[in-house]
Amino acid sequence: MRQTAKFMRKNDQMSKPTTRIQKKNRKAILSAGLEVFSKFGFRGATLDQIADAAGLSKPNLLYYFPSKEAIHRHLLEGLLDTWLDPLRELDGAAEPIDEILAYATRKLELSRDFPRESRLFANEVLQGAPRLNDSMPALKALVDEKAAIVNTWIKEGRIAPIDPHHLFFLIWAQTQHYADFDVQVRAVLGHDDPYADAAVFMEHVLRRTLAL
Repeated sequence: MRQTAKFMRKNDQMSKPTTRIQKKNRKAILSAGLEVFSKFGFRGATLDQIADAAGLSKPNLLYYFPSKEAIHRHLLEGLLDTWLDPLRELDGAAEPIDEILAYATRKLELSRDFPRESRLFANEVLQGAPRLNDSMPALKALVDEKAAIVNTWIKEGRIAPIDPHHLFFLIWAQTQHYADFDVQVRAVLGHDDPYADAAVFMEHVLRRTLAL
C-alpha cells in the first residue's frame, strides 16, 4: 500500500485539486482508471466503467477529466517516472554484481507492489505505446547511460562480457512477468505469493550470468 500511495502522490502532484473533495474525487478516478485500464486495456475501457468503479456519475467524472485519454495519459506519466526510479539508482561506484542484483530486486518489488500499474504499462506497449512516444527518448537515454556503466564494469574485468541492453531486457522480463501474468503464475504454483522464491531464483540466475 505504501508503494501504491507513492504512485498516486506522483499523479496528484501533477495537477493538485483545490479542495479536499476535489482531491478525493480525483484520487478515486485515478484509482478506478488504473483498475479498469489494467484489466481491459485502453481500447476496452470506457468512461462509464471508470465512473462506476470510482463511485461517481459520468458527468461528475468529466468535470475532472475531459476524456478517458486524459485519465490514461495522466496515469502513464506518473507510472513511467516511478518505473524508471530503480534504474536511476544504479550506481557505477558500487560493487557490480551486488548493484545489478539490487536493481533487479527493486524491479521485482515494483511488480509485487504495483501489479495493476505493470499491466497498464504492458498493455500500452503491446498497443505500440502511442501515448508514450514522447517519453521514449528519455527512456532510451537513461538505459544507454546505465548500459555504459555496465560496459565499464565489463572492460574492467569485474563481470562477464554480456550485452548490457539485453541484461536489462532479461531483468525486465523476469520481474514484470510476475505482475503481468499473475493469474498464470499463481495457477501453476498453486499458492498466493511467488515473490520470495522468485527473488531467490533471480539472484541465482543473475549471479551465474554475471560471474567471470
